[in-house]
Amino acid sequence: MAFISKLCVSETKLELKFKNRDMKTILNFRKLFSIMVMALLFLTATSELVAQEKTAELKEFKIIVEKTDDGIKMKSEKGSAWIDLSFNLNNDRPQAVDEYGMTELNNVSENKDENLADFLFTITKTENGIELKGIEGTAWTELKFSLAENKKQAIDQFGMTGLN
Repeated sequence: MAFISKLCVSETKLELKFKNRDMKTILNFRKLFSIMVMALLFLTATSELVAQEKTAELKEFKIIVEKTDDGIKMKSEKGSAWIDLSFNLNNDRPQAVDEYGMTELNNVSENKDENLADFLFTITKTENGIELKGIEGTAWTELKFSLAENKKQAIDQFGMTGLN
């Protein structure tokens, strides 16, 4: 009987040890979880601040894009030195455009005019519409929209916008 009582005592001790380990694990998990939540909140707050700073740096521009039989026609209503651009493009071939007109990505103008928006994007005619990739001066990094032949869509520093 002495052996059985010792066995019971040792089972009890083992059981208590397991309970203590489980409690420590739960406490460590809660601590880890709270640290992760605080880190997530911090990252969210700082990313919003960066987005607000980027938006504050953007200058206004407005361009009307039209898909034609041969390529793309664009009219600048605000923020650029050019008024009308039109160029022939095969499907899926990008063309770089900045505030001074058509350009090449490796030969961007270094002239900066305070009266103009400082933007750079590529425009590509696709089978179904238009694809734009914002490189500088846009809140958007990529815009894709369907556009039928001879239909128009306005874009600005924030993305797609109304024609008026």
